[in-house]
Amino acid sequence: MDTLPTDWLSLLILTFVLGMKHGFDADHLATIDGLTRHNARTRPGMARYCGTLFSLGHGAVVMAIALGVSALAGQWDVPAWFGTLGGVISIGFLVALGSLNLAAVLRTEPDQIVQPVGVKGRLLGSLRHVSHPGLVALVGALFALSFDTLSQAAFFALTATQFGGWQHALLLAALFMLGMMLTDGINGLWIARLIARADQVALIASRVMGLVVSGVSLLVAAFGAAKMLSPAIDAWSEGKELIFGFTLVAIIAVSFVVAVRLTRRPVLV
Repeated sequence: MDTLPTDWLSLLILTFVLGMKHGFDADHLATIDGLTRHNARTRPGMARYCGTLFSLGHGAVVMAIALGVSALAGQWDVPAWFGTLGGVISIGFLVALGSLNLAAVLRTEPDQIVQPVGVKGRLLGSLRHVSHPGLVALVGALFALSFDTLSQAAFFALTATQFGGWQHALLLAALFMLGMMLTDGINGLWIARLIARADQVALIASRVMGLVVSGVSLLVAAFGAAKMLSPAIDAWSEGKELIFGFTLVAIIAVSFVVAVRLTRRPVLV
């Protein structure tokens, strides 16, 4: 788990950026893709908001965890292995997701849109194909019940208690949720656009995003592993969390804009 900034403003900005980056998690993209595709057939009006509803449920759990941890912060000493275990699990998931999504791009037939591949979503079974807004939010909430998300929320809460009480922890959790809602919401809208326009341009756009998501996942996993194995790299990265966060979000955002512009191009006959 990265060390967070020690000044409040930088911490607020970084938390929002990390929320945006979390929204681009391949597991999120894959589940939102499935929810959007399912509802595009039966409730096309709601399909566009599946990403927002998903992240709303996910963020609600993060906020509840942050409140609970901040209330217990004075009575609980975080074990030294807590952050290390969270980092190892996160790296493992990123490697798996990056590899699976790269394979999905390579294996998808030329006339098919690339669909993101997730790991956690497969455990939800039929819940991946629900239509009620409350159930879509519930899927997001269930997604938050993982060690990776729990450790991240707890880490934010414990960091916030250095600046004050539970109000600070709640604010950080809310900013994390808003960043996640921004990217997840846009992703849901984009998937709905791809479904509505299944032409050659949409096929290319889906491959652009698939390769970027896969590449970023593997890159972040490699950097995380390097930090854990090399004290020199860990020391060099100290204090650069905000720069790294903005860089990753910028790479994905630029790729997303390119993909969206591709879906708006007319098809030449």
